[in-house]
Amino acid sequence: MTLKPSERIPIPPGFWASLRGLGIAAGDVLRQARLPIDPASGSDAAIEVTVDQYYAVWQAYSDLVGDAAQAVIQLATVFETAQYPPTVLASYHARDFRDALRRMARYKQLCPPESLRVAEEGETCALELEWGNAERPGPPILVGTTLAALLEFGRRGTGRSLTAKLVEVTHSANLGDVRALEAYFGCRVRTGAEANRLTLHRRDLDRPFVSHNAELLEILTPALDRTLDERRRSRSLPETVKGLLKRKLSGRKPDVQSVAEEMGMSDRTLQRRLAEEGSSFKSLLASARHEKAREYLADPSVDIKEVAYRVGYEDLNSFYRAFRQWEGDTPANWRLEHGGTSKPFGA
Repeated sequence: MTLKPSERIPIPPGFWASLRGLGIAAGDVLRQARLPIDPASGSDAAIEVTVDQYYAVWQAYSDLVGDAAQAVIQLATVFETAQYPPTVLASYHARDFRDALRRMARYKQLCPPESLRVAEEGETCALELEWGNAERPGPPILVGTTLAALLEFGRRGTGRSLTAKLVEVTHSANLGDVRALEAYFGCRVRTGAEANRLTLHRRDLDRPFVSHNAELLEILTPALDRTLDERRRSRSLPETVKGLLKRKLSGRKPDVQSVAEEMGMSDRTLQRRLAEEGSSFKSLLASARHEKAREYLADPSVDIKEVAYRVGYEDLNSFYRAFRQWEGDTPANWRLEHGGTSKPFGA
């Protein structure tokens, strides 16, 4: 999902309550972030800020703690379950960890700037964070805390001391004591990775949640679904579909069935409504691939073969043919002309 400039990020009261539990005053964070916001305004309701202000708050918290690793672990563990916002509560009271993660990925759309993609394969389940604006990814402290909170969420829901299989972060620095993070996650933490990803053991997804509450879900789910539908209706249907496609693109080609299911309609209904608006699933998929390919090619550290994989092409030749149709040139030449440095493989 791509953020519009007018969209604002809610910081829930639980965030400030957690900081108080760590002995950090909201006013100190806001002053460090240089935000002209009354700290008392966040005690009973969410404070809404711009993306830049949101990132500044997280960076200020990291600066005040000093060690980013400790900041990540402390905030993830001190956040009270009772302070979870409705979008997280609807996941916390799910049947099992798998159901919880699916709900979390769905309702994360209501809490930008990052989105969550859940992909099960083999014996693992990858939880990948993606950003509404690829040119402005979240600061290391936000990435680390979000990944830690996902594991903490699973631990609380299942009542078990779950461990991850692998943690990957794109940042290569500013993570503090990586060994402390590895002790918390129970696995290796790899920096300088291609994505911000928490890989879990797939067997843990079948574990039931001790916090399951069917009655509360009957209250929360319809309300959140209505809010999500209202947000989607504020955008055009083609825009919404393309946003979902860009989020789902990561080493696979999204199909119409999975997108329609996430939007709560049949694939025939989705295609009919797109046609009514003068669009099609096929054209939107091509547009999403094109836009994501340009984003990845703008980063000279990403190999062109990897770009092809990330936008859902199984072989490089197919990607080259598609890119020539889009830009009238090869990916390597496009990268050179737009300020990147092409790697030999794609020349």
